[in-house]
Amino acid sequence: MKRVLILLARFWQLGPSRILPPTCRFQPTCSQYAIEALEKHGAIRGGWLATKRILRCHPWGGHGHDPVPARDRPHAPQTD
Repeated sequence: MKRVLILLARFWQLGPSRILPPTCRFQPTCSQYAIEALEKHGAIRGGWLATKRILRCHPWGGHGHDPVPARDRPHAPQTD
């Protein structure tokens, strides 16, 4: 599941994102944030973090540097 979600984000980066004018309010971009969150936290938590980030991306939302949070348990196994 994690790989499918990462492929969707990469598709966005290589397809529609290149055609549309740049409008991202955050650094890293929402698609890059989604990929990093999925790689670091897995499909469920990473998907939730990416969804929350996308929902914050609107004219009245935040802006600036917004990195993916660190894992709570550094030695916990990832579930995909």
